Amino acid sequence: MALIVKKEECTGCGICIDVCPYKGIKLNSAGIAEVTENCILCGQCVDSCPAGALYIEEKKQEREKQSYSGVMVFIEHEFNKVHSVSFELLGKGKKIADELKVPLYAMIIGDQINNIIEEVKNYDADIIYAVSAPWLSDYQTKPYIIEAENIIKLAKPEIVLIGATTLGRDFAGALATRLETGLTADCTELSIDKEKGLLLQTRPAFGGNIMATITCPYKRPQMATVRPKVMPMPQKIFRADCKVIQMLPVSSHKDLDLELIDFLPDTIGKVNIAEADIIVSGGRGMKGPENFSMLFELAELLGGAVGASRAAVDSGWIPYAHQVGQTGRTVRPKLYIACGISGAIQHLAGMQTSEVIVAINKDPEAPIFKIANYGIVGDLFKVVPEMIRQIKERKSKNS
Repeated sequence: MALIVKKEECTGCGICIDVCPYKGIKLNSAGIAEVTENCILCGQCVDSCPAGALYIEEKKQEREKQSYSGVMVFIEHEFNKVHSVSFELLGKGKKIADELKVPLYAMIIGDQINNIIEEVKNYDADIIYAVSAPWLSDYQTKPYIIEAENIIKLAKPEIVLIGATTLGRDFAGALATRLETGLTADCTELSIDKEKGLLLQTRPAFGGNIMATITCPYKRPQMATVRPKVMPMPQKIFRADCKVIQMLPVSSHKDLDLELIDFLPDTIGKVNIAEADIIVSGGRGMKGPENFSMLFELAELLGGAVGASRAAVDSGWIPYAHQVGQTGRTVRPKLYIACGISGAIQHLAGMQTSEVIVAINKDPEAPIFKIANYGIVGDLFKVVPEMIRQIKERKSKNS
């Protein structure tokens, strides 16, 4: 692949030089555009050239791209249980596949996975590619990417979606490197450019201050990891005609780099805000760690969990396990109560898909009110105790 200058059509206007941020093009002594070694083939000069004198030679890549079709979702599972993000991605993957008019594939790697295959059949996949072997029972990077590469080379999906979990991030990065393709990590939005047929992969950038949309125009498959809870959970649609292709393993026990001795319980304990239906979160407005006690009381009364903004965590008021936001957990509860949280974009990126958002803040101009379904402008140290009092009163009456 190379940037080509049609010298007979170049007018020497210099627009291509102005738009290139990498100094990848210059005018030679004859006043004709000339490519330098700095060119990274971003294509900005091609799009801006008024004379159409620039193009990227990509005939081989185009032929390769056309041989890829379909959307594939990697099914993450642990202790015989499928991670919820895999179902979320099957739902989103189906919508993308329908838009592109291509099949939806699922990839399952593990050992004794028949029950997982049956569960995935409930989520509208056209074809399930499965490989099972004793050495694949627990995730390890090397054998898993060997198997995944083999499946992808057979199925040739144009898009591969993976959950942005601890496992998924390790797996996706290694797999993209093995396939020599691009990868956009921690996406919060996926859509399709209908004109070009490209996957538009949106994720926070520059510390969450902007949302960047990234494409992979030249390589296939297009790969993205997606945060849990940013996509809705799809309804179950059983596919009786779902085809299961059982692959023979191409890895072996010799590909295991580690010996897993035992699994220890999560030291975080009961905190799992990513799965909570109700979250009561506190921010800088809580003023200190001692004041989080009332949020714990409110959350317990509602049957929910306690979250926090990065400011509260950085101040040492509450452990990191409670952090919601771009650098914490992405959550999608039925009810999110934000107490003393101003609404920085980094925090909003982690909770704005909540079904109902209630914001409590004494600043009527706080950004959190722009996305809240209900806003209470007032002192949280008066509002929250009153909420606790009324909930207790109603529970007492009902009992």
